[in-house]
Amino acid sequence: MEGRGRGIFSMLSVLILLNVLQTCASKKGPPNIVFILTDDQDTVIGGETPMTKTKKLIGDEGIIFRNMFVTSPLCCPSRSSILTGNYVHNHGAVNNSVDGNCSSPIWQNQSEMRAFITYLKKQKYTTFFAGKYLNMYGRRETGGPEHVPPGWDWWNGLVGNSRYYNYHLSVNGTVENHKDNYENDYLTNIISKRADDFLQLQSPDSGPFFMMLSTPACHGPLIPAPQYNNSFNDTKAPRNGSFNVYGKDKHWLIRQAQFPMPADGIANIDKLFRRRWRTLLSVDDMVENVINLLTQRKLLDNTYLFYSSDNGYHLGQFSMPHNKRLPYEFDVRVPLMVRGPGIKAGQLREEIILNIDLAPTFIALSAQTAPSQMDGMPFHNLLAQNATIPASSWRESFVIEHQGAYNEIIPKCPQFDHMDLSHCNKICVCEDAKNNTYSCVRTLSADTNYLYCVFEDTENFEEFYDLNKDPDQLSNAIQTVGKSVLMDQRKKLMELSVCQGPSCHKI
Repeated sequence: MEGRGRGIFSMLSVLILLNVLQTCASKKGPPNIVFILTDDQDTVIGGETPMTKTKKLIGDEGIIFRNMFVTSPLCCPSRSSILTGNYVHNHGAVNNSVDGNCSSPIWQNQSEMRAFITYLKKQKYTTFFAGKYLNMYGRRETGGPEHVPPGWDWWNGLVGNSRYYNYHLSVNGTVENHKDNYENDYLTNIISKRADDFLQLQSPDSGPFFMMLSTPACHGPLIPAPQYNNSFNDTKAPRNGSFNVYGKDKHWLIRQAQFPMPADGIANIDKLFRRRWRTLLSVDDMVENVINLLTQRKLLDNTYLFYSSDNGYHLGQFSMPHNKRLPYEFDVRVPLMVRGPGIKAGQLREEIILNIDLAPTFIALSAQTAPSQMDGMPFHNLLAQNATIPASSWRESFVIEHQGAYNEIIPKCPQFDHMDLSHCNKICVCEDAKNNTYSCVRTLSADTNYLYCVFEDTENFEEFYDLNKDPDQLSNAIQTVGKSVLMDQRKKLMELSVCQGPSCHKI
């Protein structure tokens, strides 16, 4: 009897031990995070269409957020917002110039020190970056390529703005020169190969990692991989509701556009549209490669993947040839697809998500509380299966900010000499100006869909659109909008333009 009791006890001990081991094995550590960021990829004029693999592997396997916006439609301000979780008026990078604080020494000593990646390092994440960082990164006046932003263990930062060939990388602070050989130099492929090198060293037992892949596509100079040179040959840019339309009651920068656009201008737009799509095909391949390797390394089940862009784009909307920098939907809406552990596949969500929300979300996923100085709202709770949140607890409004740059004289466009213009093309259509500076409030709820803007220039110009009635923003309704609505929009804009941290959340 005594022996039998010892046997039963031993058997129970083994069963308990096995149960403990199984429980421990089933518990996963902090999640890995992969963030793929494209350049100038819109949603309004078809920018997501070529991304068939990405949609299948990330969007269809998780969530597509249909109301993802940037808070500034320009590379460096938007990327600075992504890194810091702050609106432009709080992180200070107002445009793509050093004077505008794009990767300036001031920005590096202040905002960069508070980038989300520094918080992930506190949770012992191994961190990896490859691709475009900020437009002025690596220049001599911004510390050169020797400067490696704090928080990154593996650093492969592009010096300057997007390129596909003939560029320099800062590899952990050492310059690496690239020329024009496809196999060795095409930047999207280099990003993919460096990601492969990093992932080959990761395993389910090696601790959490954060990987950011920041591609040049679909930013100019728009050089596709050779195998995609003839893709989409019969495709034209969408002729949507605002294509080749004169913005007669809009801000002067829109009114100066050439209307109707000349035939050769439209042909060039179609050419650019095709080339944008072609460059994105390599990004689509990269996404597939990353997910395949995550699967092979048994990492996918504990990895969140985020896919987005730094700003949208326009091609002929309101007769503006090709650029960003405008407050309208085509320039401020961007893709956002997310998949990962606990996320139900095949979801479409309508909440307003902003680029400033990414940083606090990454921090929240690492089991930390987002710092109070961040203006963005973590949306990790929306990622849970069948997640619901009360409408009253989520934002309905946000601010869009842009400070114009450039002030060189344009010899071929003397009619604009007095306007401080420079970002102009050969037919004297200007896409930006020193006094193209504005603040807008975008409101989107169950019953409202507004854009209200104030342009800070000599005209003191205002614009208002009810997108439920005018989805293409064709007619400025500032003269006909009700007084109470206008006063409410002015109040919201005033509050949002100076908000900080939690005060930005509930307006």
